[in-house]
Amino acid sequence: MSRFLTALPVYNEAAHVTAVLDEVLKVSPDVLVVDDGSTDGTSALVAARGDVRVVRHPVNRGYGAALATAFREALAGPWDALVTIDCDGQHQPRLIPDFVAAARHHDIVSGSRYLERFPGDSTPPAARRRINAEITAEINDRLGLGITDAFCGFKAYSRRALERLHPTETGYAMPLEAWVQAAAGGLTIVELPVPLVYLDLARSFGGALDDAATRLAYYRRVLDRAEAAVAAGAVDDVG
Repeated sequence: MSRFLTALPVYNEAAHVTAVLDEVLKVSPDVLVVDDGSTDGTSALVAARGDVRVVRHPVNRGYGAALATAFREALAGPWDALVTIDCDGQHQPRLIPDFVAAARHHDIVSGSRYLERFPGDSTPPAARRRINAEITAEINDRLGLGITDAFCGFKAYSRRALERLHPTETGYAMPLEAWVQAAAGGLTIVELPVPLVYLDLARSFGGALDDAATRLAYYRRVLDRAEAAVAAGAVDDVG
């Protein structure tokens, strides 16, 4: 594997974006920021840099939409793999080389905050941990996977994976759609342990999704829809 792109989906991260990008650039020469319609000064901060590429959505389209843009940009370039990392300070850029190395042998390398404990790990909000555990168990039951963390945004995708994943979900549940498509496409998956860090325990999912029961129902609808699309052959190149 000769080259990889690191992409950061960013929405209103003025407090973190400069420090995170400085750390990412220490280990990744090619960096893409997908600015998903930020309104807090993030756009000016990333636009002023000359060391990263920026694609800006004129309005906020959602986490999944930002990742889909990153997928398209990676496929349009010369990269053998794409690393995705969040910009809120919870992921450690120093681990990027480990993800890239694992992507030489697997199609999807996914961070897991629950494979092992690290010194200084946060205690996750109870509702978030419960929902993660429920959805992760449901994915394993539905798809025959053996993952431990369905939602971690720290990932590496091989080019083969990018060619076979066609996300349409624009919100936070996009990773669930990706798991369905990955299982249907026979992609190889491995998890790497990452520290469990929560810097903003009150972070909003947006509107009604801040209610745990509503969020859980939304995640299940996305899983149902993704499985139905695969069963109907509505996802190109899967299988």
